[in-house]
Amino acid sequence: MAVFEYKGLDAAGKGVAGIIDADSAKLARVRLRKQGLFPTEVREQQEGGTRRAAGQSILSTQIDLQKYFQFITTRDISVMTTQLSTLVSAHVPMAEALSALVDQSEKEKLKIILSKVKEKVMEGSSLADAMQDHPKVFGDLYVQMVRAGERSGALDQVLIRLATYGDSQVKLQGQIFGAIAYPIILGVVGVLILLGLFLGVIPRIRGMFESMPGGEEALPLITKVVFFFGDMLVGGWWLAPILAGLAVFGWRRLVASKRGREWWDRTRLKIPVFGKMNRLVGVSRFCRTLSTLLLSGVPIVSALNIVERVIGNVVLSSAVSKCAESIQEGQSIAVPLKNSGQFPPLVTHMISIGEKTGELEKMLTIVANAYEDEVEATIAAMTSLLGPVMILSIGGVVFVVALGLLTPMMNISSMIR
Repeated sequence: MAVFEYKGLDAAGKGVAGIIDADSAKLARVRLRKQGLFPTEVREQQEGGTRRAAGQSILSTQIDLQKYFQFITTRDISVMTTQLSTLVSAHVPMAEALSALVDQSEKEKLKIILSKVKEKVMEGSSLADAMQDHPKVFGDLYVQMVRAGERSGALDQVLIRLATYGDSQVKLQGQIFGAIAYPIILGVVGVLILLGLFLGVIPRIRGMFESMPGGEEALPLITKVVFFFGDMLVGGWWLAPILAGLAVFGWRRLVASKRGREWWDRTRLKIPVFGKMNRLVGVSRFCRTLSTLLLSGVPIVSALNIVERVIGNVVLSSAVSKCAESIQEGQSIAVPLKNSGQFPPLVTHMISIGEKTGELEKMLTIVANAYEDEVEATIAAMTSLLGPVMILSIGGVVFVVALGLLTPMMNISSMIR
């Protein structure tokens, strides 16, 4: 069964639009007429866009470029999960709940995926199995939690935890973006200022210096350096995108390799200032994800295997993998984490207490809250520090350029006197 986008009129002559499931465009029109609608256009939907329906001319096909630039974000999934948990809590049948989500979704790609999920559910598949067919939207963490919720009969509670987890991830991403947005803006402004100096101001002043006795040979060293970089910028600007492209290509090749990725992830944890934040983010994600999975009824070994894939750092993932092996051998979680040296003592201590008292989920939640607060404080401190550093850096470069231009001008003034 395919998914079709339609436009038409209702019984009152008012324009309507939406999507509908049918085996063909003809059957879609029949279903719409039974609903009291008069379709004027029916087009089959694909996940990557809209396909021309049978009988529709090529000239009348409209390409909606917006669909190709739509991205399903973590926030979209979080909002959808909250709505689904509300409907499930109200004992709305799953097929009707998914139909309501399709109608409420504002993004066409998400509408199509939810329609396909609903179609599989109506065919007798479980919600988790239906979502598993779309791994780019519903990750392993999401699918496993939904499956655990369906088996335990507490799907509504699991969906609430998933929505809360998604909200926390969105908040963390927003904090990180906010921390780097201001320095990036300052950097762009600084580059534009330097371009204005090198392309607009320096070429005009340089002609005056060349007419001096001795020409450029008589200029101070700092002025020669400024002119050298100006010549590089004007004459070799085309090298910049080539070198940038080669650098990006080489970096991706390096990070794609196993040894390169391990080296980079290990380096990320040792970088001054940023290394601490990267470790805090990884540890808080580990604690939050594991506690969410355990509270949802996912077995501990399966939960650790999922956390290993979503933690986002190969070094930390290796320590988590050893935890799963340790548990299968009848040992604890805290010992391999402590032996790895990658997790702070607070984390291993709290996990050890949780294992002994039977409140591991609670201890993980406490640690996750503490480290998320510390991440927020660290990001705020970095933001307040990076701004002045960028301003001083840009000001320093502008000062050197200005000094290179003013020094020979002061010499001319003294010669005139």
